[in-house]
Amino acid sequence: MSEEVIDTPRATDQFSDILLVFDKKKKKIEAVKGIEKNGELQTVAANKKNESQFMRVDKHGDLFSNFFSNFLQQLNNPTHFNFFRVAADDAINVANKMQKEVDNPTKSAEKLFIQHEIKNDYKQKNKNIMETTQSTTEISEYRFKLEQIDWNAMSNLGLSKERLEKMNLLDPLLKGYKTNELVPISLDLGTSITRMDARLSLQTRDDGQVVVAIHGIRKEPQFHFPFFGHEFTKEDKENLLKTGNMGRVVDLTNPKNGEIIPSIISVDRLTKELIALRTDRIKIPDEIKGVKLDEQQKQTLMEGKPLYLEGMISKKGEPFSASVQFNADKCYVEFLFDRTNNKQFQSQQQEVPRVFRGKELDEQQYQKFKEGQTVYVSGLVDKKGKEYQGYITFNNETAKTDFSFDNPNKMKSQSQPKEESKTQVAVNSEGKTNEATKKIKEPLKTEQNIPDSKKQQQEQQDKPKAAKSKGRKI
Repeated sequence: MSEEVIDTPRATDQFSDILLVFDKKKKKIEAVKGIEKNGELQTVAANKKNESQFMRVDKHGDLFSNFFSNFLQQLNNPTHFNFFRVAADDAINVANKMQKEVDNPTKSAEKLFIQHEIKNDYKQKNKNIMETTQSTTEISEYRFKLEQIDWNAMSNLGLSKERLEKMNLLDPLLKGYKTNELVPISLDLGTSITRMDARLSLQTRDDGQVVVAIHGIRKEPQFHFPFFGHEFTKEDKENLLKTGNMGRVVDLTNPKNGEIIPSIISVDRLTKELIALRTDRIKIPDEIKGVKLDEQQKQTLMEGKPLYLEGMISKKGEPFSASVQFNADKCYVEFLFDRTNNKQFQSQQQEVPRVFRGKELDEQQYQKFKEGQTVYVSGLVDKKGKEYQGYITFNNETAKTDFSFDNPNKMKSQSQPKEESKTQVAVNSEGKTNEATKKIKEPLKTEQNIPDSKKQQQEQQDKPKAAKSKGRKI
């Protein structure tokens, strides 16, 4: 649910999937009913009599991924099972076919299981649930297929399959997510071309066609207009600007059918678009960073409110405390920051370039650069083709890259010299001169500020020509 589209009800079989499970010990295909409090899986026979007890899950790609991840976290011994995702109206039929293949495997079994199986991180490659074969039955949880994308439309945006893959954006698009960063696009309108930065997603229209949705950057969230019937209070606005989340449940109205939908609202922090999520799709984990949540804490998060947790354990094994809150855009519980003062958040609002003076930053450099840290970069090339190095920092206030030959933070490192490139770049790229090298015709090298060969020494000693140098002294 977003500013443009509000979700229609999806309680019918048309919009639901059923989870089937293969118990490796019992060698039975059954339907998932739920999970008991002790983490044991509840199942029922996949027949018409038990159909009302089948667990129904939303077909939507990213919501299903979030649900299934939480589902596995609550389950004891998930490696004892293989899970399958099938359409609700065909669940019993598919379950019967699968059971027949388990009892009496045929050559067509592999295709049937691959078509419906959910890929899990804990599963080993090349391990089939059917012990009579050695083939892999894993599939990925992609919502879209490559062939469904209109590549001509992508081309009109200045994008191609190769470019999306290089930017690591194709995989999240196929899984049904928005791109996790802004994408520079060129929108060709025939008589005019518009260039902009936006997040992209794939969406399915009512006629089944897959289209590219463009989520452009807004100057600010549109608080002054009703949002599906909701009028923002002063406190609502302050919360959304400070944390990105409104902090309460409100009733929104579906403009298509007038349905009242209890929802939470967050801000897309890259585009400042308002995003809503209906409360029946909120999934709260049992545990966050080592802290088990009680029912009251879960209810607080379900209501969209922030929750302060103490005694969490970081990846480094260190205890810490922080506030957490469910984010409607991300569809999971996030750690809270003050978005009005947080430098990392501010840098996310800007388009942080990955390439500086022709040098592409690696992933580690780019992450530090986006966070506002100073990054040492070697392999830069001046206008005469000679390499040099220096330090770059992204300036959030100017949205520009600051460059320095010296480390602004004065960090000492034996492999990171300070002065060696100054003369080279000044002479080669900026047209300046140096008394000790002003008559040398060859481009200067790194660390060079005097003649370094007999030829250059001879050139420097020759009588000056009539014409004066137009360069500036350094």
